[in-house]
Amino acid sequence: MLLFILKGLLRDRSRSFFPIIIVSAGVLVTVFLSAFMSGYMDSMVRQNARFDTGHLKIVTNAYAEKLSQKPFDLGFIDIGDDFEQWKTDFPGIRWTPRIYFGALLDVPDELGNTMTQGDVFGMAIDIKDETAVRDIHLKEALIRGRLPRKADEILLSEDVFAKLDLKLNSTVTLLGSSIYGSMSLHNFTVSGTVRFGVEAIDRGGIVADIYDIRAFLDMPNGASEYFGFLPTGVYDDVQVQTIKKQFNAKYNTADEFAPVMLALTDQNNLGYLLQYMSLTLGMVSFVFIIIISIVLWNAGLMNSIRRYGEFGLRLAMGERKHHLYNWLIVESLSIGIVGSIIGAGLGVIVISYFHVKGFNFGAFTKDTSMMIENVVYTDLNAKHILLGMIPGLLSTIFGAMLAGIGIFHRKTSELFKELET
Repeated sequence: MLLFILKGLLRDRSRSFFPIIIVSAGVLVTVFLSAFMSGYMDSMVRQNARFDTGHLKIVTNAYAEKLSQKPFDLGFIDIGDDFEQWKTDFPGIRWTPRIYFGALLDVPDELGNTMTQGDVFGMAIDIKDETAVRDIHLKEALIRGRLPRKADEILLSEDVFAKLDLKLNSTVTLLGSSIYGSMSLHNFTVSGTVRFGVEAIDRGGIVADIYDIRAFLDMPNGASEYFGFLPTGVYDDVQVQTIKKQFNAKYNTADEFAPVMLALTDQNNLGYLLQYMSLTLGMVSFVFIIIISIVLWNAGLMNSIRRYGEFGLRLAMGERKHHLYNWLIVESLSIGIVGSIIGAGLGVIVISYFHVKGFNFGAFTKDTSMMIENVVYTDLNAKHILLGMIPGLLSTIFGAMLAGIGIFHRKTSELFKELET
């Protein structure tokens, strides 16, 4: 039966050509939007995990209350034994210490007098730890120079380096305050520059070794945050929430400097943003189903009017209205299948291209503080193909169901009379 219907649709293109184009276009757009939004969310999660949240994060209670301010003076000091215990209790998690801080970067002239200054945001990691370096893709982000190998060497963002007209191996001074509130000054040598492709960091960031920054901020064996990453490298909220509950039940107390664990979705409103974007994607699919159904309904009405004579003849020969109605639905399903396959095929081609080339959002992220890559790549996954085909199939069925109702509203004699015209 299905083969018979397909032959009829191929021989009478007026019944199938326009609906197939509409379905194909709708499926193509849905597949692309689904893949793009998924890629955008993955980029947001990935970049936040690398630079700001980790999959898990351990901070003090006092630090957690002012998390967005990065108050390193409320961080941890001399907790090496506790840190080792955390690693023992959760062996599947890879932990790494970090310090985030703000400072004034002073560039002296040949006489040692201030030539220029600029505000910078610092990130201190254990550069001797290869995994910590890989976490933020530091080697890939290197533009010029080399990674710090000696004490008191730092990396500047390429934008800061160019803005302050610096040279490699230039000596700069960081001016800030220690955890006790006293002024702190420390000379560093610029060993290289980096660009992470994240505007919020590239605008004015520096990367330094955590051992040098501990001395600069007077934080012996300390850290403001301890990042935790799942062994798979991919964020899993269910697993993370389980670990978080276990840790807080064991270690968190009312003490303001007691450790508390936060999940990625507890920070930067990421839980709300990810849920909102997922709901938006569902709404987009629903809206496309409605729009395409209306278009196909109108096309079905026009097609049904043209075919009233055919319907009348078939009813006069003894075919029942219910059978004829079901036939129309199967016929529309055939159109939906063909259109969905064509649209999905075109969608694979489009998202494959942007999965490699990506979208450059650099012009739109210059002033944003969100952790999002300048180049966003579509997510090449079969689930987007299936999600895109759903509107194509449902819309054709809904359109046929709505248009076919006219068969029940007309008498057989009225339909048969259309043969005479």
